Formats: sequence, C-alpha cells, structure tokens
Amino acid sequence: MLLTVTSEEARKHESLDVAIVGAGAAGVGVGAVLTDLSLDSYAILERDVVGASFQQWPEEMHLITPSFPSNSFGCRDLNAVTTDTSPAFALNREHPTGAEYAEYLQGVVEFHDLPVRTGVDVESVQRYDDRFVLHTSTGVIQSRFVIWAAGQFGQPNDDPFPGASHCVHNSRVESWSGFADECVEDPIVIVGGYESGIDAALALADLGHEVLVVDEDGPWQFRGPDPSEVLSPYTSQRLQDAFEHDAPIALEDGTRVERVDVEEGTFDVIGTDGASFRTRNRPVLATGFESGLGLVDEYFEFENGQPRLTDQDESTITPGLFLAGPQVAHSGQQFCFIYKFRQRFAVVADEIATRLDVDRTPLDEYREKSMFLEDLSCCEPDMCDC
Repeated sequence: MLLTVTSEEARKHESLDVAIVGAGAAGVGVGAVLTDLSLDSYAILERDVVGASFQQWPEEMHLITPSFPSNSFGCRDLNAVTTDTSPAFALNREHPTGAEYAEYLQGVVEFHDLPVRTGVDVESVQRYDDRFVLHTSTGVIQSRFVIWAAGQFGQPNDDPFPGASHCVHNSRVESWSGFADECVEDPIVIVGGYESGIDAALALADLGHEVLVVDEDGPWQFRGPDPSEVLSPYTSQRLQDAFEHDAPIALEDGTRVERVDVEEGTFDVIGTDGASFRTRNRPVLATGFESGLGLVDEYFEFENGQPRLTDQDESTITPGLFLAGPQVAHSGQQFCFIYKFRQRFAVVADEIATRLDVDRTPLDEYREKSMFLEDLSCCEPDMCDC
C-alpha cells in the first residue's frame, strides 16, 4: 500500500539523484554504468543481500547460458553484467550455479565500489511533484529518478489453479536432493515443461526418482532461437542425454492442469482433458513468475501482461521511473535473460545522464562493446531464420 507524504516530510528525508531498487544482476549492472558516469548521488537498495534471488535457487540449478572469458576478442561473456568482468574467468565455471553467480555479483560490487545498501526493504513508492519518495525499513529517501530492478523471483506464480497450495513451487525448493529424500517411490509430478520444469525433472531423475512432466504445449518438442519460448540447447542436450541413458522421465504434452485434489495423503493432478495423475509425492509447480511489478504496478501501463515502456525503458505514464531486468519487453519480445537485458543498462543511464547534464562520454565504451542496444528493430518477432 502506498503511503501519503506530506510536504514537511518530503523536506526532511535523504535526497538522491537515483534510487535503484534491487541488487541482482540488473541492479548491479545498471549501477556499474552510473558509477562509470561518475554519478555519486545514487544508491542500490536491497532488502536481502547481493544476488539474493540467485542464492535461493535449488542447489543443483545452473545458468543455462554459457559463460566464456572472451573479452579480449571484443565479445562479452553472456552472463557478464559489466564490460570488464566475466563470470567464467571469476568463477572458472561455464554454467555457474545460482550461489556461484551471486558470488560473481558480489565481486562486481566490490570491484566497482558500488553503493549497495543491504537489509533495506522498500515498503512504498510515492510520486510527489517532480520526485519520488521511498519509504524504507531504514528511513525515507527522496529521489529524482527510480530504477526498478527488483526482478520476478519474489513473485512466483504459485496459485495458477485450485489446489495449487498442495504443491511446491520450484523457486521454494532449497535443493532437489533434500526434496527427493522426503519422497516415496511414486512418480513425482511436475507441472510445467519449460526450463525450470525440465531442470527439476533431470535433477530428480539423477537422484533415482521416476518423474512425470505435464505441460499443455510441450515446449521440448520445438526448436527456436529464443530460449524464453523453447528449451535452450543446454537443457535440450541434457534431456536428450538423459533419454539415451534411460532416465525415468515421462513427458506429457497436450494437458493443461485444471486442479489438484488431495485425499488421504494422495495427490490427484487433474487435467482439463480428463487426464489424472495420482501420486503420494507433493507435486512441483514449474509455472514461472507473476508479470506484475509489485509496489510500482500502478505507475506502469500494461499491455498483454507486459509493462509498456518508452524506447528508454521508462514508464509511459510516470516520468522518471525506469525498469531494468527480465521484465523489460519491446515489440512483444522479452529481454528476460542477462545477455538481453544488460544491453539496456546504458540506455537507461544515458537518459538519466542527459537529464542531469552529466558527461555521457564513458558510454561510448558500451556502444563499442555491444552493450548499448538503441535500435529496437532487432527485437521484431521472427528475425532469426537460421
């Protein structure tokens, strides 16, 4: 709920040029650009710790995009959030775990001396005249600009149908090993067959459990250039290898789950087509995340579930409020992977620097290193014919 701010209150709190909400990949990355611009009146506000969402991934989950230290050839590591760092080099890992990637982000914070404030929970965001007032757990902050980089991990889609409360969302699983230890010999039913669902299936099958993945579309059957719409090559290869070694994984497409019933310790996963899958193991939801933006929902227009943005990733109805991270979308295309949305950090910073009359010359490096995507014509659907 948004709180009312009086003019007297607005005069008393801390004043910043920019407040970044969230210290994940987006918040740290856009913060590094502001630091490169020598902007010192900004802060990154994080309610937990740097990279907290990555640290909450199941222990067995890895980034699907490969890291490779190719900076000397002018190409960026696909998982890097700055022009001068590489998770592959820092971690010596091609597909880091969530915990390892959080370690990389912490290293970026320390290397660039970013002004991250952890343990600061933003409780409300209020628009007041030409500024924003943020009520936080540690005080009130006034800021001319806000960059919302809070991500989606805190908003799992864990109530997609009746009875979903009997299931567990994959984002709430600390480790698949621990989850498997509590399971009996019945199949484990996973609702959702995209990246997180197949990743869960592979991990549980490796632990010796029979797994059934239920999905209406069956994305494992299709190929395409965008891993937000089909399985990535990394996951497809893992799945193929699992089948070649007779992994106990069954894939059920064409079934949309309608509800989950529970009776005497048995879960009944029921589809709209009449299909029913019974198990004594708690079903897993791999149903993604909500499309909303939490506290700042009302400051954005939405179209087809996506926030409407200007070409500078600014809210179309709230000047000074920018979006960074996986919820950025243009022309119907989502910038939902790090290698996509990192190309927009400099665009946001450029717009803010222009309004603050700050020297923007340091952004030339971002253009030279393909981390400044201004021409959105490449975001049109069906651009890849390979």
